[in-house]
Amino acid sequence: MNPKIYLSSPHMGGTEQNFVNDAFDTNWIAPLGPNVNGFESDLENYLKEDVHVATLSSGTAAIHLALIMLGVTRGDEVICQSMTFSASANPIVYQGATPIFIDSEVDTWNMCPIHLEEAIKDRISKGKKPKAIIPVHLYGMPYKVDEINAVAQKYGIPIVEDSAEALGSTYKGQKCGTFGDISILSFNGNKIITTSSGGALVTKDVSLKNKAMFLATQARDEALHYQHSQIGYNYRLSNVCAGIGRGQMEVLDKHIGLRREMNVFYKDIFKTMEGVTVFTEPSESIFSNHWLSSITIDTTKTKLSAEKIRISLDKDNIESRPLWKPMHLQPVFKDAPYYGAKTAQTLFENGLCLPSGSNLGEKEKQRIRAVLENIN
Repeated sequence: MNPKIYLSSPHMGGTEQNFVNDAFDTNWIAPLGPNVNGFESDLENYLKEDVHVATLSSGTAAIHLALIMLGVTRGDEVICQSMTFSASANPIVYQGATPIFIDSEVDTWNMCPIHLEEAIKDRISKGKKPKAIIPVHLYGMPYKVDEINAVAQKYGIPIVEDSAEALGSTYKGQKCGTFGDISILSFNGNKIITTSSGGALVTKDVSLKNKAMFLATQARDEALHYQHSQIGYNYRLSNVCAGIGRGQMEVLDKHIGLRREMNVFYKDIFKTMEGVTVFTEPSESIFSNHWLSSITIDTTKTKLSAEKIRISLDKDNIESRPLWKPMHLQPVFKDAPYYGAKTAQTLFENGLCLPSGSNLGEKEKQRIRAVLENIN
């Protein structure tokens, strides 16, 4: 059997080991240290906009801390994009709050501003003004920032910007991860850069960064003994993992370029296949890192289906995957309120994520092309 081609595998740049070795040489094998400080500084310099970054154990941890700092507690409601990975929604439940799911719009596949406002009005009429809004830059595609932020500001609801998949993407020239009252990043093993596992909380308010760091280190009070006046969490990133991140930052823009080349690669393959559309930017104001390249299939125009393509790739040991199953269709969230139509559901039923790694070479591309061009 041919070697496995993965959907999105880690891609090392070559200098990560130097930072990791330094952590070992200096015995900084702890959830703090020079690499942590340096990685946070690297991210702040990359994102610009005078942001402050707290690196953490995961993007999920960052969302959880964001909700805590925004005062979300049991009985509250938090609005969340339905078409996303479950990590966007799970921290809402950690806090005992209820997720309110919103359908997608067709241009970016992200939270629909119209359904968002509909939901806010309805929840307020029921005496439950949402405490936060969690929009997601799906697969690296920026959501409609102006429209979403305008609705949030109109009703005075803070935004937790889920930029887990969108490091390096921009909206009107500004980096994703800088648009929320609090924003989050992920460095999981399949992301555009990785620290094995890890994430970050991003804010323009340095007091929120300091609060996040306090909560992430078990909320230990300033005292010689161990004293705790509130509940804390073990959410800090290790100095070893941060060393990987420092090396990855050196190749981030290169990896973005390679991911975007994969999107062009698929456009070329499917340009003559009626009924198959490659997901790409809807306007010049949006720049996607194309963390994952995806397609949708119009089954009224072709005999192909997402599942048929997936099976054909799998036979050659090539990984592909359906789009995220919307949260409002997940068994665990079956009782959560939902606002919208069937845009997200239709995308899930007719969409497929294709191998998108920045480390895919010409040999792997030709294997992918051979399968896709010969499906019958």
